[in-house]
Amino acid sequence: MTRTKTAVLGATAMTLTATLAFAQGVDPALDANADGMLSYTELTVGYPDMTEDGFTAMDTNGDGLLDADEVTAAVDAGTLKPMGG
Repeated sequence: MTRTKTAVLGATAMTLTATLAFAQGVDPALDANADGMLSYTELTVGYPDMTEDGFTAMDTNGDGLLDADEVTAAVDAGTLKPMGG
């Protein structure tokens, strides 16, 4: 296999892994404190156009954080796009 093919396959595998991780819940690339939840500040790193109102609408339990279920629900509803998507 050529170096180019190897690099492309490696990059594709990493992208797919990151996308699947996000589709199943909290994106570890955004979860700065690794608590399994996203604060508004953490979310805006990957989604700079996110508004506080938009975040609050996704935070269905009102705790000020998005857990994996809330992120999954937002992605399923089309409210939040998977990173890179």
